[in-house]
Amino acid sequence: MKKIISSILALSLAMSLVACGTDAAKEKESATATTETTEGAVDDSKTYNVGVIQLVQHPALDTATEGFTDALKEKLGDKVEVNVQNASGDTATCATIANSFVSDNVDLIMANATPAMQASSTATNSIPIVATSITDYGTALGIKDWNGTTGINVTGTSDLAPLDGQAEMLNELFPDAKEVGIIYCSGEDNSLYQANQITEYLEDYGYNVTAYTFSDSADVATVVQTACGESDVIYVPTDNVAASCAETINNVAVTAGVPIIAGEEGICKGCGIATLSISYYDIGYAAGLMAYEILVNGQDPATYEIQYATKFTKEYNPVIAEKLGITLPDDYVAIEMEDAE
Repeated sequence: MKKIISSILALSLAMSLVACGTDAAKEKESATATTETTEGAVDDSKTYNVGVIQLVQHPALDTATEGFTDALKEKLGDKVEVNVQNASGDTATCATIANSFVSDNVDLIMANATPAMQASSTATNSIPIVATSITDYGTALGIKDWNGTTGINVTGTSDLAPLDGQAEMLNELFPDAKEVGIIYCSGEDNSLYQANQITEYLEDYGYNVTAYTFSDSADVATVVQTACGESDVIYVPTDNVAASCAETINNVAVTAGVPIIAGEEGICKGCGIATLSISYYDIGYAAGLMAYEILVNGQDPATYEIQYATKFTKEYNPVIAEKLGITLPDDYVAIEMEDAE
């Protein structure tokens, strides 16, 4: 299984990733795709209409949408109109938005997060779809014998951080822990994928691993409370419901004195103590470059390889670390806490 993850990560997206939230992370020089963009002949008489479906508002997805939009605007200027629609965490709303974009005959749909991509794929098999913030496309689309391309009108970028590296981080920080709880939304296929994969790595370190799932935001506090009562450390994967409920998770976990390793910076900023993170701005930006290749140069999304991050940053939440009395190693970068007092 470790070879599978290693081979996935070997599909390079030559991006120079830095900690999210910094001005440097938002410079276009820090993100490039493996397939370099070529300057096609932009039709001056045409304005490209792009519809964006973002599952929910939270920092990771917000910055991915920002990166995508910046890339297209830098490439096409006023020759592209980007219509961003937020589904407020509701999968049915994703479907409604996708069908609306299909009715409007947009030139391309950007789907930000797995339910948005699934809804878009259901709504159309002809309009190109470029997704981002997807952990595993094979799992999300139900594709067996995954080979790096979807074979349909879908391509994009992945937010998969190395799960073996995250397990290693947990072991580095909490080598004496015995019980590790994994909490995630049962309705998110990619969260299940991450939970299953990292469980194998954690068990290799000798931890007892238990999964705790919630079906929606109403269940989060109760599930986290149960997990905290039975766990020495908790792992939260890149999960959109968890991200939107990070404050609730934090209130329970900090009170219980249980540290959380998070799958990405946004969740770590809300409730985690440490993460091995990518830049969501950069994977969004790379998705924007892919969209440009499709719109202007005729790249076929069916054969356009999914792009992955190759560099990751060890980050920690200084506020939660102080509350829990935990000192992080020197090679961890403090997340900027804008609201910290």
